[in-house]
Amino acid sequence: GDDNSGRKVITFSCCRMPPSHQLNHTRLLEYLKYTLDQYVENDYTVVYFHYGLKSLNKPSLKWLQTAYKEFDRNYSVLPSPVFNVFLTISFSFPRYKKNLKALYVVHPTNFIKILWNIFKPLISHKFGKKITYLNYLADLGQHLKYDQLNIPQEVIRHDENLWRKQKGKLPPVVKVPPPRPPLPTQQFRVSLQYIKDKNKGELIPPVMKETVSYLKSKGLQVEGLFRRSASIQTIKDVQKLYNQGKSVNFDDYHDIHIPAVILKTFLRELPEPLLTFDCYDHILEIMNVESCLRVTRCKQIIQGLPEHNYVVLKYLICFLHMVSQESIYNRMTASSLACVFGLNLIWPQKGTTSLSALVPVNLFTELLIDFYTNIFNSRTVPGE
Repeated sequence: GDDNSGRKVITFSCCRMPPSHQLNHTRLLEYLKYTLDQYVENDYTVVYFHYGLKSLNKPSLKWLQTAYKEFDRNYSVLPSPVFNVFLTISFSFPRYKKNLKALYVVHPTNFIKILWNIFKPLISHKFGKKITYLNYLADLGQHLKYDQLNIPQEVIRHDENLWRKQKGKLPPVVKVPPPRPPLPTQQFRVSLQYIKDKNKGELIPPVMKETVSYLKSKGLQVEGLFRRSASIQTIKDVQKLYNQGKSVNFDDYHDIHIPAVILKTFLRELPEPLLTFDCYDHILEIMNVESCLRVTRCKQIIQGLPEHNYVVLKYLICFLHMVSQESIYNRMTASSLACVFGLNLIWPQKGTTSLSALVPVNLFTELLIDFYTNIFNSRTVPGE
């Protein structure tokens, strides 16, 4: 899932950990690193569900020592063994620490809170501000759409029991009001067809045209373009201006990352991904294609897109290809851009993208960017 800033969310559920004698803790450590490596090149968030960590499945002190040795730091034991591993990873590797923007600890025990206060002086103030304790799942909803997350039923039942004990009743059911009809000038959360119909048949949505144009002129050589997040409130304000049909001058915000985030947000909030739901399974199968035939297969998949999606995708990938050509300055290679844009271009119709789907999705996107000229050279659409 994504948090309210559009950052990818990694979850860890202690209740899913098997008994210690059945768990290969070396593989657990490798899995934690592997999972983080999928995201750490961009801003990301971690949600840690503490419920379910018991003496039966708690990692041993010997394993913790191995973990600390692996991450090349020697810290005393912090509030929770598994929680401690996340902190250790973040402390030990600058790239993990730098881009971790929030760590939410859900259902913390009093023991954790007490120990945290004891060890707080050992942790930098800047990093300490990233950690938030949340007593209930409803509190988590203020920071991200937790219904997108795969939360274990055990955690949900525990949350309900806490509500009963503390408040004498179940957590309130959040009533979602019926959606309002979109404004004629709406840009976000509406289909490409809707935007086209309301903009005199223009194929490229205005928000995409303006963000891409601005970034072409002022952002191509900005290091880390598309990797950084921006103020949530500022992004909401810009979205509101676009939805109301008002002009947006990105110079007024003095932050090149705002148009970059707006572009990603626009793609992510389309009702159907730009690459369409129909292409999802075909894209996941790209790993089964021989390396020398993958570009041809990408081209075949792209040729099957509806005309409007094809034109918008070609416009976007052309721009991302330009960004990748400046990677000596911006450090954003085709691979780096694919990690950012892959999950904003395609996702499943039901549920969320699994970890196993990341590799083919990112590979497919990387091929589109790297071989843009080859893949998009044989189809011309009227009005393009």
